[in-house]
Amino acid sequence: MSAPDIRSAQRPDPDQPMVDIADYVADYTIDSTEAYDTARYMLLDSLGCAMLAMKFPECVKHLGPIVPGANLPGGTRVPGTSHELDPVQGAFAIGTQIRWLDFNDTWLAAEWGHPSDNLGAILSVADYLSRKAEREGGEPLTVRDVLGYAIKAHEIQGCYALKNSFNRVGQDHVILVRLASTAVATKMLGGDKDAITTAVSHSWIDNGALRTYRHAPNTGPRKSWAAGDACRRAVTHALNAAHKGVVGYPSALTAKTWGFYDVAFGGKPFEFERPFGSYVMENVLFKISFPAEFHAQTAVECAMQLHGEVAGKIDQIEKIVIETQEAGCRIIDKTGPLANYADRDHCIQYMVAVPLIFGRLTAADYNDDIAADPRIDALRDKMEVKENPQFTKDYFDPDKRYIGNAVQVFFKDGSSTDKISIDYPIGHRRRRDEGIPVLLNKFEQALRGHLPARQVENILAATADPAKLDAMPIHQFLGLFTA
Repeated sequence: MSAPDIRSAQRPDPDQPMVDIADYVADYTIDSTEAYDTARYMLLDSLGCAMLAMKFPECVKHLGPIVPGANLPGGTRVPGTSHELDPVQGAFAIGTQIRWLDFNDTWLAAEWGHPSDNLGAILSVADYLSRKAEREGGEPLTVRDVLGYAIKAHEIQGCYALKNSFNRVGQDHVILVRLASTAVATKMLGGDKDAITTAVSHSWIDNGALRTYRHAPNTGPRKSWAAGDACRRAVTHALNAAHKGVVGYPSALTAKTWGFYDVAFGGKPFEFERPFGSYVMENVLFKISFPAEFHAQTAVECAMQLHGEVAGKIDQIEKIVIETQEAGCRIIDKTGPLANYADRDHCIQYMVAVPLIFGRLTAADYNDDIAADPRIDALRDKMEVKENPQFTKDYFDPDKRYIGNAVQVFFKDGSSTDKISIDYPIGHRRRRDEGIPVLLNKFEQALRGHLPARQVENILAATADPAKLDAMPIHQFLGLFTA
């Protein structure tokens, strides 16, 4: 077979992966009760994370208009604030709130990520469209509609993550937030399959952000607003495709020399484990107990179990051995000084030291005042982090999706604790019955930490009956969170 003529200006048919996304978003019917139930908990959890983030001035300063005074009365509202923004900047603000504390849901495979990041785009567009519909006598979107879009965004991001490692080529996982949010936001804005394909092509042409801000020696707070930035870009692509009729780029992935595969992915096409459905939402991981990078969640649980045994003997510890997955070794095994909170919440040694000493791990424990306790770095210096091959194997098993860790403490007198090993955290699908009450408590406490008591009671009443919540217009629901 002769090589394609790269000089030809003949536009090809759209690349199949882009067509598959458009077909799924436009045509697929979600019929999984489990997916909708899980999505409902995901929505509450994400809004709880947004309220928790309001305690942090570094987050709050990002939530208004990007240019002072550039407000849009009747536009998108930012939960927990009085801001009303255009849906592009609204997507950035909401996405930033949800992601700020590294406490929202997680998906781990060849690529990592946080599918509820997509709510930045989905909620922003939904609130904008529903408020507009109310003014114009149209039909607003309901909470149920939003859950359906969230299931599809989760599925796109998660299915791409199963076999395609963007981190291996230095790209950040928010490239998949931008992809999924672009697709569903275009549909929400009235775009047909051609418009969705066009918008998705623009998303791929953007290429990806570097992971530099997630790793030593450059770890910094951009990792907390990177998903919001991806949501903002996604809504821009969606508006351009659905409302402005921009031209698409059919071989954005496969074009020789200039396409995404050749430029950014080593010339390899994407691989897929399964067709799009509702698998990702059904299996998503919730961060329920600890605001910690997810590869360390079970390590923190192990340390919490050991706290009572070791807290009174911190100065007698000889070494601490942490066993984790290969991904955990690669992402969060850090030695040396940690520059800021963003460095600390991506350091497995720090996330184990704090609960060993204090019997807790909260967002505030990443702040400078706690990090200044000399016992933390003293323990970090005594830690050995190594891969447990079984943890790595179970991590990739599609029927398990475990995130195992083990912790054992050795003392100077030759004694040691038992090795505490946990295969999957409380937020795992296999621990839903145990985890959901904890998730709902996390949600309630997050609300009470930021909103007036009467407002909290109104929100809790609205969320108590799933059927009534699903039928509620989304702008009315989000209005309950307005400060």
